[in-house]
Amino acid sequence: MKKTYQPEEIEKYVQNIWNKNNTFKVTENKEKEKYYCLAMLPYPSGNLHMGHVRNYTISDVIARYQRMLGKNVLHPMGWDAFGLPAEETAIKNNISPKLWTYKNIKKMKQQLQSLGFSYDWSREINTCEPNFYRWEQWFFTKLYKKKLVYKKISFVNWCPADKTVLANEQVINGCCWRCNTKITLRNIPQWFIKTKKYAEELLNNIEKLKYWPKKVRIMQKNWIGRSEGLDITFNIVNSKKKLIVFTTKPDLIMEATYISISPFHEFTQKLAKKNQEIKKFIKKSYEIMNSKSLINSIQNLGKNTERYVIHPLTKTLLPIWINNYLLIDNIVNETISIPSHNKNDLSFAIQYKLKIKPISNESNYFFSKIINHNTIKKKELLNLESSNNLKNKKNTLSITDYLIKKRIAQKKINYKLKDWTVSRQRYWGTPIPMATNKKNEIIPIPDDQLPIVLPEKNTVQEIQNFLKKEKESNQININGQSFFQETDTFDTFMESSWYYVRYTDPNFNAMVNTKAADYWLPIDQYVGGIEHATMHLIYIRLYHKLLRDFGLVNNDEPIKKLLCQGMVLADAFYFLTEKNQRHWVSPKSVQVKRDKHGKIIQAHTKNGKKITYAGMIKMSKSKNNGIEPELIIKKYGADTVRLFIMFAAPVDASLEWRESGIKGIHRFLHKLWKLIYHHVKQENTDINLNPKLFTEKQKKIRCKLHKTIIKVSDDINRRQTFNTAIAAIMELVNNFIKKNKENEQDTALMQEALTIIIKMLYPFTPHFSFFTWQILKKNSNIPDEILWPVPDKEAILETSNIIAIQINGKTRCKISININCSKEQIFTLVKQNSLILKFIKNKKINKIIYIPRKILNLVISENIK
Repeated sequence: MKKTYQPEEIEKYVQNIWNKNNTFKVTENKEKEKYYCLAMLPYPSGNLHMGHVRNYTISDVIARYQRMLGKNVLHPMGWDAFGLPAEETAIKNNISPKLWTYKNIKKMKQQLQSLGFSYDWSREINTCEPNFYRWEQWFFTKLYKKKLVYKKISFVNWCPADKTVLANEQVINGCCWRCNTKITLRNIPQWFIKTKKYAEELLNNIEKLKYWPKKVRIMQKNWIGRSEGLDITFNIVNSKKKLIVFTTKPDLIMEATYISISPFHEFTQKLAKKNQEIKKFIKKSYEIMNSKSLINSIQNLGKNTERYVIHPLTKTLLPIWINNYLLIDNIVNETISIPSHNKNDLSFAIQYKLKIKPISNESNYFFSKIINHNTIKKKELLNLESSNNLKNKKNTLSITDYLIKKRIAQKKINYKLKDWTVSRQRYWGTPIPMATNKKNEIIPIPDDQLPIVLPEKNTVQEIQNFLKKEKESNQININGQSFFQETDTFDTFMESSWYYVRYTDPNFNAMVNTKAADYWLPIDQYVGGIEHATMHLIYIRLYHKLLRDFGLVNNDEPIKKLLCQGMVLADAFYFLTEKNQRHWVSPKSVQVKRDKHGKIIQAHTKNGKKITYAGMIKMSKSKNNGIEPELIIKKYGADTVRLFIMFAAPVDASLEWRESGIKGIHRFLHKLWKLIYHHVKQENTDINLNPKLFTEKQKKIRCKLHKTIIKVSDDINRRQTFNTAIAAIMELVNNFIKKNKENEQDTALMQEALTIIIKMLYPFTPHFSFFTWQILKKNSNIPDEILWPVPDKEAILETSNIIAIQINGKTRCKISININCSKEQIFTLVKQNSLILKFIKNKKINKIIYIPRKILNLVISENIK
């Protein structure tokens, strides 16, 4: 063992042993408890960033800890390889997306391996490889045959920058989730998966996700957006057609004064064929939605259809208005408009001078000052058999009951969740395995012709030609007939919705090896960002249910426990250009001035240019404040980076990247190395531990050692507060560094302590622990097979204990005692305590109350000041 800690040398040595021995390769073993630990697979963008490092360090710590508990741990890794960035890079640099992607995978794999992550690389998957996506294509054709997918012309979210469709989940505040460009609307043919069919189960099963963050469960509930109400049928005047309108407040139907329908409603489209004004209005609405994001285009634009429906209760006529607000609402295509109870309906009614019913509820004061001049002056009477006032509390027949009884309405459950739009108008993705003939009849590609391999496009021109969707250049022969193969590709969230199942047997000659899936699923621990709460985490749950219904998996939910890590933040600096745009400056090029609290109060470049400090913000290339993990690893070592990542903040909170913190962790590992070095340099470290020979000080520190095992175990396993676990280990190390040697039992105690410390650090610093374990144990066993330390209950019991000393129930001090002391022995010690002596001097002690190992209370007759 060298005198100084040299991480680069140690890490290479240990990693070579792992590679040589296939240490982390696993197979199904029914004799052992399984544990499936998984982090969301990365997109191969070129280099790891600190967000990756944090995510994968967390999962690796958990995986290693579970192995030390004796479990059979599956911890795989793969690549979410399709997607827009590769395609855009290819177009920009005139290179092959495939070449760019595989080059990045090679680079990122080396970086992951340099961090010592315990992956079973024999299970590595790559979603852009045909042997992976062929099963995705196969499954889609089966979904089609079961009528769980369909194609229709639909208004969809369109990203002008990425030139592709976005699912509702991929629109954040009216903008593209990836590039933040304002989305527009397009009316194009699209493939959908019937997500709404599973909406109720997706919602109900959230209650089963006991080990998911509460915030994520709430986000999913809100996104699914279940609402109960009625589908009310309105007869259209002078037509055999009917208008069915959903409402959650049928009892307010008496207040209705008009019906609103979307510009893209089926009835609107029908009217537009004969009405040029309506056609122009639809076009205008379309232009508005294409020029602004949905979220920011809230304006009351309406068009009177000059058509009416008959109110099912009052028999009065309600005008039908086209209302562009329903595009923004994006939940329903038609609504009963009730101005006296809805702000948007009121605003629309005032703008277009529509009738507004009087307010029947005096507490509804919000509208009272606005609607007086618009109200209907004559009260309308109801033409009902039972009563002219269905709102009368004495009347047992409610409006809802009446409408249902008369078959005017039926109960309906609606969802905000929409069917998943899975087709994308891009090149670099999984080809959709469908085809059409000249009659536009759709058929799935037969199994024996799968996979439909993505044609290789190596130049900008080839990719652009592909994106033109020229059918004639994409013909396929099926059963002797010529078909046009679908030119759209799948949303890349399709691949990431089932990849976790493929890890259970990535080489199986079918989509799922059900025996392997039965053994490994569900995922015991999943790690990833909360930004995926209403995208990936909805899709993965949906896909799992689809797989279950086809008999490919045998449980309802894919993920037992979810951990959402926080972002990694770093200092960011900028200056304004002549065009008043922010130019971000790398922190490496900045010199700062701090106040006495360490806060940055001034910043300038090395050549003296004054710049603005933007604070600690998320690391990103665009803000030029990213830290290259490779450089930090080279400077401090992988174990230092791993330990800092897990120590600097709770895993679900943002982590502020500070190199001073990295240096502190590096110093700690050097101190521990030095402690181990001096211990093993002693002539005899094989002295048997004999607690019977311990002094009180030795008993106390051994108690601390074994109590730390309990705390660290609980922090890692139950609480997942890894930072406090590390803090407890650090405190323990410092206690042993400061300890003076009393006798030879101190050598035995130090040996026990160091082996326990190394075990507890192993999930965090595997290279450091692997190497020092071999030194401490003289290569007696394989470090990767060591088990998690078990606390010695006797060590915790056989030591002193802190108890509170009270006078008349009020705590005056705390003292340390031997747990075997009797009440009388403790009282003798208490009488010698100067803090207590001043209270009991010349006082009569009436009673001594002793609660073993907790409290000794002296009851004194006189008042104690």
